[in-house]
Amino acid sequence: MPPAKTEEANQEIALPPEEGIQGWICLGGSFFSLFCTYGFLSAIGVFQTNYKESRLKQYDPSEISWIFTLELSLMWALGPVYGHVLDTYGSAPVLYPCSFLCVLSLCMTSLAHEYYQIFLAQGLAFGLGAGGVFTTAMVCTGQWFIRRRGLAVGIATSGASLGGVIFPILLDQLISKVGFDGAVRYTALFIGVLLVLACLMVRARLPPNKSDKNSKWFDLTLLKKKQPLLLTLGCFFSMWSMWGPFDYLSSMAKNSGFSSSLSVYLISMITAASIPGRVLPPYLADRIGHLNVLTACSFLTAASIFCLWLPFNYHPSHAGIIVFALVYGFVSGSIVSLFMPCVAKVGKVESLGRAFGTFQLMISISCLTGLPTMGGILNQQGGADFSGLEVFAGVSAFVGSLFLAASTYLLSKARGTWKV
Repeated sequence: MPPAKTEEANQEIALPPEEGIQGWICLGGSFFSLFCTYGFLSAIGVFQTNYKESRLKQYDPSEISWIFTLELSLMWALGPVYGHVLDTYGSAPVLYPCSFLCVLSLCMTSLAHEYYQIFLAQGLAFGLGAGGVFTTAMVCTGQWFIRRRGLAVGIATSGASLGGVIFPILLDQLISKVGFDGAVRYTALFIGVLLVLACLMVRARLPPNKSDKNSKWFDLTLLKKKQPLLLTLGCFFSMWSMWGPFDYLSSMAKNSGFSSSLSVYLISMITAASIPGRVLPPYLADRIGHLNVLTACSFLTAASIFCLWLPFNYHPSHAGIIVFALVYGFVSGSIVSLFMPCVAKVGKVESLGRAFGTFQLMISISCLTGLPTMGGILNQQGGADFSGLEVFAGVSAFVGSLFLAASTYLLSKARGTWKV
């Protein structure tokens, strides 16, 4: 056997077995990580409504949404940096400081009252911290689980769904009892405890590869070949519209005369429905193909917007908006869960951090522009007509499903099987 192959084989033997006790412990830590980051970001509707009614009432919805847009974008944008450090030095140099930054940023948010202060504390600082925690959780889970990667990432991202159920309700209840600033401080304490547990549990399967520190920070394989490029474009358009209901559904329900409590709980309904959506479709995807299921879910997301959300703009009803929240939560929930397994098909486990990081950079652009675009459309329609925003979201998700279908076709043709 040639020396290079022998060395590669020895490295494989030295790795801990796939899954195993440490793998499941890591998965538990990843669950906590996504609960505290992606799950907390699901509460943006609560913040949007609160800021609009109190300290930022002089700003229009589009301007306020830039705070959350920056958060969402930064959670993805620094993926290449975080991914390279993960591949080279392991999880600790990313996870520990970013966890601390998440807690610190929320403490600073509780002290902020001006737009620029909130923008820097909640938008910039929490986005930077959440991005590192999120990337570490996704990459480390992807390293430990290969055969059942879809299911494992689905379980980890269900932590984000559970967080999306709990945080809006928690914040709503705390705000009524201790005020907004106190609610944010209690939330910071809660997140801090869980992130300490995550730091103790999340470990990379691969040993640090410091000899790789001079390698490229970007894996341009995603953009140089047609199939990965179509995959990236499909995910871009699918994510472009995804956060619309999270940010605007609560305000839309209030404008239609719904109670404040029901308006807030609609966000929790979306995220509650996304818990089985994070787990069941990825579990199925491990058997019939990750790209097949991702394409179907993107198409169904578009269908739910056109068939259930758009009609509500003309015929408001409690039952209708609740049905939309539940259906949208389930079908859109699996999309983020399936990103990692689909991206993993274009690279090796040793460079999974860089591959996923480059993909994250592309997704960050959609997160950066999606909410402000929808907010701008809403402003153009007087701030009360949500139909243009809904059409934009539906068309975006549908276009994403077309790109994903093309990517699926090319990969199935190259591999000679429909299970891709």
